Amino acid sequence: MPHLVILYTANLNFPTEEGGDMSGLCRALADTMIAQRDETDKPVFPVGGVRVLAYPAAHFAVADGSGDFGFIYLQLRMGRGRSEWVQQRVGAALVASAKECLAVLLTRQAVGVTLQIDVGAEVFDGKLGNLHPLFK
Repeated sequence: MPHLVILYTANLNFPTEEGGDMSGLCRALADTMIAQRDETDKPVFPVGGVRVLAYPAAHFAVADGSGDFGFIYLQLRMGRGRSEWVQQRVGAALVASAKECLAVLLTRQAVGVTLQIDVGAEVFDGKLGNLHPLFK
């Protein structure tokens, strides 16, 4: 972990000719997460643990339905142990990265964007795989 999940309305009008798309947003957010450092300049997240996944909502209702309104919900889940300062800094960096990636889209369509960071106690945290050793 950390895992950032993006849920978005399927009506987003990404400006293909000017660049910008959901895959690009995912990559930019992953890179932003990888770049984060804590108070002692150590990486906040292990590279092999960074995941950004995006899912379109085929069915949705946004606001009063009077326009082609879109919505993007970013939810970052991270394990405990990071300071409040780190959590706030990560949040601000992700919002800034999303703002940059979505700038053209936001000039073309009314879209709400929300980032929520959850830090919680795991009831069970099983892991399996061979990805982490690649980044040691």
